[in-house]
Amino acid sequence: MLNRIDLRGSTEDPRRLLPRAALDVSVATEQVRPTVEAVHEHGAAAIREATHRFDRVDLKQLRVPAEAIAAAEAGLDPAVRAALLESIARARKVHLDQRRQEVTTVLSQGGTVTQRWLPVGRVGLYVPGGLAVYPSSVVMNVVPAQAAGVESIAVTSPPQKDTGLPNVNILAACALLGVDEVYAVGGSQAIAMFGYGYTDEEPACAPVDMITGPGNVWVTAAKRLLRGTVGIDAEAGPTEIAILADDSADPRHVAADLISQAEHDPLAASVLVTSSTALVEAVEAELARQVGATKHLQRVTDALTGAQSAIVLVDDLEQGLRVVDAYGAEHLEIQTRDPRAVAERVRNAGAVFVGAWSPVSLGDYCAGSNHVLPTGGCARHSSGLSTQTFLRGVQLIEYSHDALREVADHVMALSDAEDLPAHGAAVKVRFNQ
Repeated sequence: MLNRIDLRGSTEDPRRLLPRAALDVSVATEQVRPTVEAVHEHGAAAIREATHRFDRVDLKQLRVPAEAIAAAEAGLDPAVRAALLESIARARKVHLDQRRQEVTTVLSQGGTVTQRWLPVGRVGLYVPGGLAVYPSSVVMNVVPAQAAGVESIAVTSPPQKDTGLPNVNILAACALLGVDEVYAVGGSQAIAMFGYGYTDEEPACAPVDMITGPGNVWVTAAKRLLRGTVGIDAEAGPTEIAILADDSADPRHVAADLISQAEHDPLAASVLVTSSTALVEAVEAELARQVGATKHLQRVTDALTGAQSAIVLVDDLEQGLRVVDAYGAEHLEIQTRDPRAVAERVRNAGAVFVGAWSPVSLGDYCAGSNHVLPTGGCARHSSGLSTQTFLRGVQLIEYSHDALREVADHVMALSDAEDLPAHGAAVKVRFNQ
């Protein structure tokens, strides 16, 4: 079912040979530009028109009424409630520990630089609602923003055709987290709504300072257009899992975990990296058995047989580590002997799942970690969503008369070297009274 890529004996750069989902954001950007510009110019009216055109939903109002949020929470299945509360509690514990402390560095007597960490003022959090709905993504976006101290939090998620509202479990998750500003808007128009706001409908939507959350290619394209107008977390592409395994791995676990990510989307990537041909054969047999029993058979089959998914054969664990670092997976599982030691050698991954009892699906829901992670190899330079995403570093520079005098000659020498004499004069004038 999975393609095979044999890198045994290869000295080529693995990045040129590894599979990757095709995602042309630049083309999508031009396709969503008219929608984004229409929202900028016409506000709520343009959002309604785009929602009718793309989602076939005529919205009564863009903002979800408080009573609908309360009703969703009241009707929440007890088992789902318990699971969401546990997910929230674990995520909150982890993300509160990610907060940064203010640090003051003393450079001289009377000369200090203080690094402060201040939260973004207002954020817009996008929660997908297409092929699948993700109340867990409400948790993963809201909790770190709250841990950072963000005061104004708004959530948006696509309307369901039968209700004109976001999925009921998404609304319930918002209620459990105390978020009451929720919009029934999806796609590029949702990103534009948060970027520009609107005032032509009450209650109005104020523009945000940052937009986070995963979405489809249209959401990603709109984020690219809005970058600079607002901050964004990342340009997320289709989800992906890589598993680095040796012959000690249980093929049932490996197959199940590959399927779990393929379930998300036909473009989802499932990649196994191993030197064990025995494991490959056993995993292929398990895939044949398990795929047939899965609910979303066609979606899983499309993902596993797509060009983005593969079994990658390597010479040994050392080459395997080089391959997974080149791939930079959103989710990387280590199913080897002494998996913690192997995991600590990994440099590039959104999140690393260590050992047989730490599957990616645990991280999706209840590990306490965040499941909004870099895709498409961006883990080589970017981090997943965290409390720090919503914090900005602001430096306080405070020098006394004597502390400035101590470095005045250096400032003037460098200003002369850069032919910016007014810079030096701004220091010199303070001592030429």
